[in-house]
Amino acid sequence: MKKTFGFLLFMFCLNLYFSQKVQYQTLLKDDISIRALQLYDGKVWYTGTDSKFGYVSLKDSADKKQIKLSKGKLEFRTLAQDRKYFYTINILSPAYLFKINKRTLKFSIQKTYTTKTAFFDTFIFDKFDRGIAISDPNEAGSANPLIFYSGRPSKDKSGFPTYFPGEAHFAASNTNIATKDGKVWIATGGMKARIFKFSWNNPFKWEAFETPFIQGTASTGIYSIDFYDKNFGIAVGGDYTKQAENISNIATTNDGGKTWQIQASGKNGGYKTCVKFRPKSKGKDIIAVGDQKIEFSDDYGKTWKTISEEKGLYACEWIDENSLVFAGKNRIIKMKFN
Repeated sequence: MKKTFGFLLFMFCLNLYFSQKVQYQTLLKDDISIRALQLYDGKVWYTGTDSKFGYVSLKDSADKKQIKLSKGKLEFRTLAQDRKYFYTINILSPAYLFKINKRTLKFSIQKTYTTKTAFFDTFIFDKFDRGIAISDPNEAGSANPLIFYSGRPSKDKSGFPTYFPGEAHFAASNTNIATKDGKVWIATGGMKARIFKFSWNNPFKWEAFETPFIQGTASTGIYSIDFYDKNFGIAVGGDYTKQAENISNIATTNDGGKTWQIQASGKNGGYKTCVKFRPKSKGKDIIAVGDQKIEFSDDYGKTWKTISEEKGLYACEWIDENSLVFAGKNRIIKMKFN
């Protein structure tokens, strides 16, 4: 009864806010925590806890498949794709890089990372099959990225910035990396909340930019970023140990990440794990989800409204300009605006 009431409240709030009919559907229920999504071939693909990888169809939730990539209980918080394969790396050491054939779902371990500090937070590819996976830094404070060209990781380690003590990344929703128009941005958190930036023309030379974002403790910082174009971007996050706090946890940039302006400080719903621009909105419409609620902005991130207090959702992705998927604790849901 409690869950049913929550679903009805979710739909009511969305209808009230958008003044249009909203369809809401649970696509998947399972004993799993999901923090990484990809859309491909009309399906939502996911990785999660207990070594699980699978898909569920957007049109028919009965069309689904799940496999385990390991006999061990690995936890995946990353999922990336190029034209032929999916890729994922588990958190904690040893970290295994899995490569999964999109057509056959046959998989193999491409590489194993035994460094004690290996903790892969995010993994993405761009439309040209150039990819990057980011791990927390090593004990010396050096970056541990994997740069991919044509499915093969490069071994070059030059030109990366040095991390401050206590600075790292958050494995919240596979979205603290963004790429657009040949540029890549990577967000950090903890004792420092910064933005690293590089160009695919020279992927081993990174710039580092300071932000006014909340920072200074292990649980604070930037959890998710997105860019609508090469200039306009947004960062969200906060403090996962104090999720109601909403000071300096949203920021936008208009110059490609060099400078950031705090938005809606003290006037938003708090901690957020994933942010995405609405397609074809010119950056005006933005959705953000956290462990406690879903929020929406229709003015470039300046103001926010809570549209649902549905809990336990961490990741999101727009299917098109009128529909999204959310994933988190034990479920994947689809939301559509008519």
